[in-house]
Amino acid sequence: MLTKLLGGLFVLLGGGLGRWAQMAERRRRRDTLSDFITALRRMGESVRMTRTPLPVLLERLSADCGRDAAVFLRGAAEAARQGEDLPARWRRLTEALPLAGGDRAALAGLGRDLQGDEEKVCKAIALVTIRLEQSASEAEGTRRAEEQRVSALWFSAAALLVILLI
Repeated sequence: MLTKLLGGLFVLLGGGLGRWAQMAERRRRRDTLSDFITALRRMGESVRMTRTPLPVLLERLSADCGRDAAVFLRGAAEAARQGEDLPARWRRLTEALPLAGGDRAALAGLGRDLQGDEEKVCKAIALVTIRLEQSASEAEGTRRAEEQRVSALWFSAAALLVILLI
């Protein structure tokens, strides 16, 4: 009997750990999205006002971002500094980001638009920023319901396993 109770407790703890891991991943996505929104806003302002060279700009932006966005921006800065094909490298770096498919695609498309005149670059940055802001707004609007669904799913599954064990 004690073994069953202890097993049930471990199953419930496992459900709690599963919920925590899933919520941490969702938080990571929200934080990365927020980092990119902030970085793109600052990038647009810098392109307009200071005309900072792209590698230097990307390196500066990476200093104020979370891990995922910083790795992305440093990789893009390195590619621009070394004369690599920036759109291709930008697209590859985008694939590793913990963002939703549409957000990742919008950000990936920005890489090819960063080469050109100031007006085109600023317009592309603004469009992607708007897209990411809409996505962040939608995610925030459904956040509470999503957290409740995730909790219900993990704890219901754990409770079912406990019932089956006992």
